[in-house]
Amino acid sequence: MERSSDKHAPRVDEELKHETESLTRGSPVESRAEESREQEGPGDGEPAPDALLTGEAAPSANRDTLGHDEIEARAELARHLQPRVFPADRDTLVASARQSGADETLVARLGQLPEGTFAHLEAVWEALGGRVEYRA
Repeated sequence: MERSSDKHAPRVDEELKHETESLTRGSPVESRAEESREQEGPGDGEPAPDALLTGEAAPSANRDTLGHDEIEARAELARHLQPRVFPADRDTLVASARQSGADETLVARLGQLPEGTFAHLEAVWEALGGRVEYRA
């Protein structure tokens, strides 16, 4: 006796399989273009899936590259500082971060920046204690 699903035609089954392929074959990150078709987020108290499953990546032999946590911190900083504000002083950077919805921890760190003008994001990152990344 053969058992199969009769809910959809084979064409529809193939289309549904194609839509979830990014989740089953790649990283646990959606590649869906339509917001209404995205996977539902995690429930309260459940961890959010991330493409990096083990936290900090394995240490690199090259000490000039940044670790995963450093890259995430720099990306969070870049997400909340609008490029059009540069060159900027401390107060302008704090205002830009607040305007873009940065959390209070980041706003407080920006408030502790030294006096002066910062020409670009990398200057802010270095002033906050971030390491410089050198690529070959």
